Amino acid sequence: MNIGQRAGYKSIEGMSLNLFSDDELFEIHCATLHVLNETGVRVLAKDAQEIFEGGGCRVDKQTNIVKIPPHVVEDAIQSAPSTFVVGGIDPEEDFMLRAGSTISFTNFGEGVEIIDLETRERRQTTKQDVADVTRMCTAMDQVSFLERPVGANDVPGAVQVIHNAEAIFNNTTKHSFIGSGNDYNCRKILELAYTVVGGKDKFFEKPIYSATICPNSPLLLNPDVTGVIIEAARGGAPCLFVDMCMSGATAPVTMAGAMVMQNSELLASIVLAQLTRKGHPVIYGTSSLGFDLRHTTSPVGSPPLALFSAATAKLAQYYLLPSWAAGG
Repeated sequence: MNIGQRAGYKSIEGMSLNLFSDDELFEIHCATLHVLNETGVRVLAKDAQEIFEGGGCRVDKQTNIVKIPPHVVEDAIQSAPSTFVVGGIDPEEDFMLRAGSTISFTNFGEGVEIIDLETRERRQTTKQDVADVTRMCTAMDQVSFLERPVGANDVPGAVQVIHNAEAIFNNTTKHSFIGSGNDYNCRKILELAYTVVGGKDKFFEKPIYSATICPNSPLLLNPDVTGVIIEAARGGAPCLFVDMCMSGATAPVTMAGAMVMQNSELLASIVLAQLTRKGHPVIYGTSSLGFDLRHTTSPVGSPPLALFSAATAKLAQYYLLPSWAAGG
């Protein structure tokens, strides 16, 4: 089993970047508890509201605001595992995710255009490209597990992610992280995964697929988001939560303020997963970045994205949760 390399582990191997002291991390945590308890998050789906309410949260059915008490948040953090195995289709590709300083790498997704190898012209990606790029990523030792690399733009958009999953499962031996967009697609991807491993019980023992889920900023869990969280938790797929707030637009412009916003959205998502299925594995992730007010663009790969990634990793370590961060 591959368990990754170490970085910043009481030695001079690797490097680490500490953006916050322990006291500052605690202040961000306390500010987050205040936001979730006093301001709350908007939850539009009634089934998700019922789960929150059944777990001790206060739900305003008129405004769709869910307020989460501090003890509910902290219980969810405690119940989420610090270590778990994401299975490869080939057991040799099993990977242990754990909180702390372990480093691993994956490809980024989702590319929507590609340079055609035959014509050398730029075009939209197809299902065949999903299969081809998946095989390429699988062949790379540096890639520990897969994120869907490109999209199958030659199939109907409503079910594109199901085609992505089919192409990935048939062309890799590794674990895969796939966004589904809604609960129906998540359920269909789970059915494919169950077939690959030989049944639902075997999938629960060692899932080969994790659901990528992106909460909305500011402080919104829309029905598609909550639907996938509930479906994934009930179906045994680990939840990768990737927040994408933009400081200066959908979040405060300061790093600390934006981290409180991001943390509130991620912890609200984790609470829902834990209330749905206590002990369900989750990953604390980010692809947040700054917003360019001059050009009204989101410059992915800019220095703020790297700062968000480093700050998110420190908060994940603070909570003893595995983390996921976009590369700058």
